[in-house]
Amino acid sequence: MALNRVSEIAGLRLGEADVAGVPKRRLIALAKEGKNETATKLDRLPYEKKIATLLATVRWLEVSATDDALELFDAFMSNELIGRANKVAEKAAIKRAPVIARHARVLQSVVELLLDAEGASESMPLGMVWEMIEAQVGSRAQIAAAVAGIQEIIPPSQAEPEGQWREAVVERYATVRGFAKMLCEVVRFTATADAHKILAAMQELAQLLDLRETVKVPKGYLDARKVDLSVVPKGWWQKLVFPAGRPEETVDRNAYVFCVLEQFHTALKHRDIFAATSDRWSDPRARLLSGPSWENAKGPALSALLLPEQPDSLLAELALTLDTAWRTAADGMTAGGNITIDTDGRMHLGKDDALDDTPSLKDLRSRVAGMIPRVDLSELVLEVMGWHPDFTASFTSAAGASSRLTDLHISVAALLTAHALNIGFGPVIADAPALTRDRLSHVDQHYLGSDSFAAANAVLIDAQGTNELAQAWGGGLVAAVDGMRFIVPVRSVDARPNPKYFHRKKGVTWLNMISDQSVGLAAKVVSGTPKDTLHFVDLLYNPDDSQRPEILVTDQGSYSDIVFGLVTLLGFDYRPVLADLPDAKLWRINRSADYGRLDTTARGKIDVEKIRRHWPDICRIAASIHTREVSAHDVIRILQRDGRPTDLGEAVAHYGRIFKTLHVLTFVDDPAYRREMKAMRNLQEGRHALGRHIFHGREGKLHQAYREGQEDQLGALGLVLNCVTLWNTIYVEHALTSLREQSYPMLDADVVRLSAYVRRHINVHGHYSFQLPDLAGGRRTLRDPDQHDSNEE
Repeated sequence: MALNRVSEIAGLRLGEADVAGVPKRRLIALAKEGKNETATKLDRLPYEKKIATLLATVRWLEVSATDDALELFDAFMSNELIGRANKVAEKAAIKRAPVIARHARVLQSVVELLLDAEGASESMPLGMVWEMIEAQVGSRAQIAAAVAGIQEIIPPSQAEPEGQWREAVVERYATVRGFAKMLCEVVRFTATADAHKILAAMQELAQLLDLRETVKVPKGYLDARKVDLSVVPKGWWQKLVFPAGRPEETVDRNAYVFCVLEQFHTALKHRDIFAATSDRWSDPRARLLSGPSWENAKGPALSALLLPEQPDSLLAELALTLDTAWRTAADGMTAGGNITIDTDGRMHLGKDDALDDTPSLKDLRSRVAGMIPRVDLSELVLEVMGWHPDFTASFTSAAGASSRLTDLHISVAALLTAHALNIGFGPVIADAPALTRDRLSHVDQHYLGSDSFAAANAVLIDAQGTNELAQAWGGGLVAAVDGMRFIVPVRSVDARPNPKYFHRKKGVTWLNMISDQSVGLAAKVVSGTPKDTLHFVDLLYNPDDSQRPEILVTDQGSYSDIVFGLVTLLGFDYRPVLADLPDAKLWRINRSADYGRLDTTARGKIDVEKIRRHWPDICRIAASIHTREVSAHDVIRILQRDGRPTDLGEAVAHYGRIFKTLHVLTFVDDPAYRREMKAMRNLQEGRHALGRHIFHGREGKLHQAYREGQEDQLGALGLVLNCVTLWNTIYVEHALTSLREQSYPMLDADVVRLSAYVRRHINVHGHYSFQLPDLAGGRRTLRDPDQHDSNEE
């Protein structure tokens, strides 16, 4: 079905039109207009714009259809084929375990007897040895059966130990025969030199699978002279493609097809094979700056990133900085201190004392929470919109025009409420022109989307940044990135399995970035639960506000030496959580230095010459990300192959190891540094808890099948979270002002530990009003903290 859709759209051949002179943003804008407008409105456009809009829309549809088809292929290969085959192999291994254990015990007894016999007498006749074995262990036939049983589970030479799933997957040939023939006929692929053979073998499958069986090549086999045997890797596939007892000059058809499919899929994921008419599966190397475009961008980009064209002075400065850090850390170590070094040179850090909640902080939190007015979430959103008219003005039509709809803000507030609460339109529909189903459907389709959400969120970020209380919490330059997991119970190509988070279902991750002022800066939806490494860097370059953070805190899953290098090259201070500190390998540049008790800890040697040799390409990659020619996600793919760094990737990793080591040394030496990281992680967890509280409908599951719908609904959730954050900040500040006027004793240290994520006063259930009460002075009246409120029970 997906490939048929690609074939139908590609058959129009509009993708062949030359649009090289048209800016990409203009093509995207035209495609959005064509996608969202009715045929009647498109027909009324001037002829030239009508043709341009239709062309851009069809090109977008072809790219989108190709992306969806390849996403489906990836999910099918990873989950339905390889995933299920893995489960079959695991069950078979469990079932065989008692038999294997019995065989192992037989062979163990034989070997023990042989060792005993050798120890007793070197000249014991072989016949006597066998008599002893048969008397105490069993017959020769039993021993031979045990050997044969063990041989069955031994992987082929040079095979990966966890590759037995391949034996199970070849039985599902009928499942893949159709799309294996059609995939390369419908989608135009190209490949790097390393993957060219795999692509050619994949393209030849369609013709091979149509060949009829003959006497020499019976059913289930292929003519070995007509296939490329060089694509069959050593290990499991050698055993399966060339099984014992096959007809001469043939290969096993099922095994060869799956051998090619697996390698094609792997190369596609690594972008060694890529689709010409695709966005997500295109060639990232082609988007890197090169030639005249690189020469024109080099100066401004490197200047903005503070990177020199010649690295000698920078590397010398970094060598001195790293050497000083090692010596400072070694000099600061004391016997019985918080840092210990084991016999292997691994570093261990004791637990920090918890930051206790003082009586004054507990009382302040209680009084402030008791003063904040109770409010329905729907009215809260409307109130924030009233404070900031630019928020409502951000919701323009897909064509970019301002709306003439009356009470658009009410429709937008109702839609944001419905999406964020995950309750559908039903509970917010009312007998009012702005709240009818038709009106809400129209506004949802034409006014809500990623561009509108980003523009509206920028208004909230700016408002939070100018608030005095938010400024006391932080300067807005420290950010944290983490993901919320959502089960997707509907069939979706964009949802992936993970038993830890989704049990037996599939789901997505909403990766979001917040600042130390508690406001969300950016977010994106990713399939399943991939490592944040592949995505979080892109959030840094796509914040909804113009100001980027300078310091980034992430969890351990985002950490790698290559990521350290890339993030630092882009000018950010990267601080991942170190959950596995003893296993963190630390590095030095000065090979002859003596760092005292830390000398064995500094066991890695940074290759400065490798960094120097690759510096021009390192700068080109950093500049390409900085100018948004290519995403950091795709660059990380370029720098790795089959899970291992390329030469350029290794150079970036060596550069990153300098800053990883500096980070670890600062982390173990500076308690304030650790507390700041922990505070950001706690802040992120608090926002996620608030998000779960709000997104309560339908058991908190995301009922959106397509990526665009998932991004729009979670984009609405992010926007509402920021509305709550700003509203809470305003009223917490209002409460603090009132308490100061009452001469309430207040410590600045307590104020900075108040949260913008308090939620007991916010009603998210049952009643959704979209009519604000009269607010004297533009604010609600604070409650009396000493007055008992039965609604708080």
